Amino acid sequence: MGDLVLLSTTHRVAPGLLSWPAWQALTRAASVHVAARGHALVAPLTDAGVGVEVAPTEPSQVRAARLLATARDAGGTVVWCLADDGEPALVRAVAELVTADPSTAPEVELLPGSYDLPGARFLDLVAVLDRLRSPGGCPWDAEQTHASLVAHLLEEAYELVEAIETGDRAALREELGDVLMQVVFHARLAEEHGDDPFGIDDVAGDIVDKLVRRHPHVFGDEQVSSVDELHVRWDALKTAEKSRTSAVDGVPLAQPALALAGKLLGRTERAGLDLPVADPVALPAVDVDEVVVGELLLSVVAWARRHDVDPEQALRRAARTYADRVRAHERTDGR
Repeated sequence: MGDLVLLSTTHRVAPGLLSWPAWQALTRAASVHVAARGHALVAPLTDAGVGVEVAPTEPSQVRAARLLATARDAGGTVVWCLADDGEPALVRAVAELVTADPSTAPEVELLPGSYDLPGARFLDLVAVLDRLRSPGGCPWDAEQTHASLVAHLLEEAYELVEAIETGDRAALREELGDVLMQVVFHARLAEEHGDDPFGIDDVAGDIVDKLVRRHPHVFGDEQVSSVDELHVRWDALKTAEKSRTSAVDGVPLAQPALALAGKLLGRTERAGLDLPVADPVALPAVDVDEVVVGELLLSVVAWARRHDVDPEQALRRAARTYADRVRAHERTDGR
């Protein structure tokens, strides 16, 4: 009596890149079978001199019984190359038949021939976005541009922030996927640019190179003694790379005003510039914590509204003015 090997592979690995046990099973098999001539392993197996038989179209129960009978009569190994989806119905049918009559059933092995590496499902996302964007895909996706997707990117980012703040793990997982989809979508659009096309591999390659370059204390020989030193070193590396002349260069001015103000102040402090901002007046004598600061900011917003002032626009104007002060101070200071 022979044995039956159900060989599973992943479409995310190039066909023919199989484990050594898989190649041993295939080259020593009495017969190798696939469900269709278009199976990804047909070409590499044929090139390797392994004969492949294409099975007739048949229900899973019928196919399972035929494979078990073939293996039982073969006197050697019969290999069935599973399709990309793993053919769960066939595997289940084989298991049911073996369980029903184990005394006459051949030995059955489920042999992984190739494995998904971490991040493999990312390739599926790239393929899905390509399908949606390509002719015959989704009409809505076909109409989108970088500009039209901006609102969606911001909305997904805010939904992700909300999931983090609420501690909702299911929502966190979902919203991370939505943000990731936006990145892949933009990269797919960028492939179509007539003069300067680039794709997701270029995007990923750039960020990998940047992370390695900006972490010499991890990927190189540089030594750092504190997180504060890391921040200073990071800013210095960015300034050198982008030929920036000011500590506040590169701060995106379109971000929400409160975030903009915090980023400008942080950059100035790390650069060691002496440009203090006046402390708020008439504050209660209490310990400052997140709650106190939050209530103060809320009261400022309410006060601004009572005087018909848009607090977002007011703070944005003040932040931009502060950035101008920083640049003027740097010019005066000779930096």
